[in-house]
Parts: sequence; structure tokens; C-alpha cells
Amino acid sequence: MMRFASQAIRRLLLPATLAAACARPGAEPPVVRPAVATPAATTPQRRYVAADVRFMQHMIAHHGQALTMTALVPERAASEAVRLMAQRIEVSQRDEIARMRRWLIERGENVPSLDGAHQHHVTSDSGARMPGMLSRDELQRLSESRGPEFDQLFLEYMIRHHEGALVMVSELFATDGAGQELDIFRFASDVDADQRAEIRRMGLMRDQLPPAKPGP
Repeated sequence: MMRFASQAIRRLLLPATLAAACARPGAEPPVVRPAVATPAATTPQRRYVAADVRFMQHMIAHHGQALTMTALVPERAASEAVRLMAQRIEVSQRDEIARMRRWLIERGENVPSLDGAHQHHVTSDSGARMPGMLSRDELQRLSESRGPEFDQLFLEYMIRHHEGALVMVSELFATDGAGQELDIFRFASDVDADQRAEIRRMGLMRDQLPPAKPGP
């Protein structure tokens, strides 16, 4: 009986004993763990809107025409600088097309095809050709040129093509509610920065090219 009474007394005295031990000089303070944020406390990502989807779909086609243009370079360009620029554009635009396709697929949206006919004359919802897009006649003129004439024409057309992409980015951000989702904001910002840099490079290259010889 006395043994059970002693155990009960020890259980009652244990909290006080621990408190006194913590109060002794040099005693370790109790560990206080920081609160862990719950999913409900995080900020939800803003949802994309229809204008974001149209931007991605149209930009895929816009980039597709740039690939059509760069494919003409190896057999027609005279300048090594133009060849290297075309390779850079091809790599960056293919990478961006892959990003846009992935964005659309992950959200269950339609992914446009890139067949040759579709690339050449893609139009916007209003029926007008998208900014910077070349017409069939302009693509034909580019494909029929050679040497310095091709180099000059390629840079002129590609600068205009890139400027059209900047217009599309500007229109996206000017649309109410568009460009707010994190992924599309980052992508559109990257497109704007990359194409501005390439426009500057191509402008310098164009100024340094030898003049094309007039035709007969």
C-alpha cells in the first residue's frame, strides 16, 4: 500500500520538479517549434483567362513562321553572322514553342499545329494577319533571293517579325485580367526581353552588311 502511495506522490511532484530544473542556472530552455503554414494560409495562384490562351496559340504560329524563315538561311545566306543569328533564333524559338505547347496541354487547351501552310498566313480573330507576320509574297521574295540580297532581306523581315511579337506581348498585358498567371507572366516577359535583344543585334548586323548588288 505504501509503495503505491509513493508512486502517486512522485507523479504529482514531477511537473514541479521539471519546472524547477528549467529555472536552474545553465538549464536548457524548452524547445519552441515555429508554427508551420498550412495550405490554406498560402496565396492562391491567379487563374489564366481566355486572352492568355489566345496569346499562346497565336505566338506558337508566330514563332512557327520564324522557323520557316530561318530554314531558308543555310542555302541562301552569304554572311556567317546571319547564319549564326538564324541558328540562335531557331534554338530559342523552338524552346519557346515547347514551353507554350506544354502550357496549353497542362491546362487542357487546344494546341495549334505547325504545318507549312498554317505557318505562312496565320490570322488573328479579327481576320487580320498577326503583327509582324510576312505575307505569302514576302516569303516568296525571301526564298528567291541569294547572297547579300538575302542577308539584307532576312534581317529586315526578321526585325519586323520580332517587333510584331513585342506588339503581341504589349497587347496581352494591356488586356484586362490577362498576363497575371505566374507562368504566362514569366514567359511573356522572357519573350519581350529576348526579342528586344535580338532586334538590337540584327539592327547592328544590318548596318554592317555590304550593300546588295542591284538586279539586272
